[in-house]
Amino acid sequence: MPISANIPAPEFELFDDMNVKRKLSDFRGKHVILYFYPKDDTPGCTKEACNFRDDYSAYENAGVVILGISPDSVESHVKFKKKFQLQFPLLADEGHKVCDLYCVWGPKKFMGKEYEGVLRTTFLIDENGNIKNVYENVRPAEHSAELLADLSLS
Repeated sequence: MPISANIPAPEFELFDDMNVKRKLSDFRGKHVILYFYPKDDTPGCTKEACNFRDDYSAYENAGVVILGISPDSVESHVKFKKKFQLQFPLLADEGHKVCDLYCVWGPKKFMGKEYEGVLRTTFLIDENGNIKNVYENVRPAEHSAELLADLSLS
């Protein structure tokens, strides 16, 4: 069952691309964009991450934290972040426990094949740790602009 707005965001703890354990509660007092994406260095995921990168100063000036989560390893995140000069933490959810917690792991289809994977989803979390909005079936090229508009930062 999908997670909806107006409930507390489930707490988690994952290693980031610097091999530092991050908890969602570490960011209380700030808005958090928690975005789940399928795989480092793939076309859609790269476009989404680079749009966040390009708009990063607007988020930073507003005190908004961006956290990316995928089932990739810390090592994969290090390479992806360096290659595209991403300024925000990427969290390694190997084993997809947090993806399961947020109900963003499920059936997908690509080129006629069915498999299980990350359903590209973003959660906007308020400064009190509550889910303010859920974005499903995210379009990577337009998503950052959509969030900036919703946060009235554009």
